Amino acid sequence: MMMFYNISCTTLQKMPTLLHDVDVPTKKATFAMGCFWAPDSLFGVRNGVIRTRVGFAGGTTENPTYHSIGDHTEAIEIDFDPSAVSYSELLHMFWKNHDSTAKTSKQYTSLIMYHDQEQKELAEKTLKEEEKKKSTYIVTKILPATKFYDAEDYHQKYRLQQHPSLMKAVGIVHGDELKRSHLAARLNGYVVGRGGVSQFDAEVSCLGLDEKTADYVRKLVVKYEGQGLFC
Repeated sequence: MMMFYNISCTTLQKMPTLLHDVDVPTKKATFAMGCFWAPDSLFGVRNGVIRTRVGFAGGTTENPTYHSIGDHTEAIEIDFDPSAVSYSELLHMFWKNHDSTAKTSKQYTSLIMYHDQEQKELAEKTLKEEEKKKSTYIVTKILPATKFYDAEDYHQKYRLQQHPSLMKAVGIVHGDELKRSHLAARLNGYVVGRGGVSQFDAEVSCLGLDEKTADYVRKLVVKYEGQGLFC
């Protein structure tokens, strides 16, 4: 049987019917890799990722907003279970899924924001490895994590929000739920094909979806699986 967060599907099924809350110890990872909608879907379906939120980080402007971002960068903050997915694995996803050589505005630049010394050392190690692979200058900066400002509600789980009937079916009605719900993170990736149909079918019973809702999501996974990230 496939395992999630060191607990089996059988155990998870004893939790609330819809898997909005997963109570395990977590660590944080913060990345910026362009428009934040795409990594929200990417990381949300990674096994071991518990919650995600998108927002603004890396700058000094107080209380930034999407239309007044100041010197911040669009970023994603990830709560992950280190016993189920390592920070190194998340870094691998970071490097693999965006162009770290692209020269862009500060809003869309490439950043790794570390939360402890171990993350700093791993980030620096992987940066050196990437530099050996590429002839073009890598623009990615490695910075200590500072205050993370949540983006407006309409940015949270943006892909999931394009399916209001699905949100209603799983009982998500406002932004706070989008940011704290494990189920929302999973669905936000599945509706654009991330994770793939095999992974979805393996955990659908754990997520607590009824047959009609699961069928709706499965059709979207099949339709979009294999397509690249987009914003």
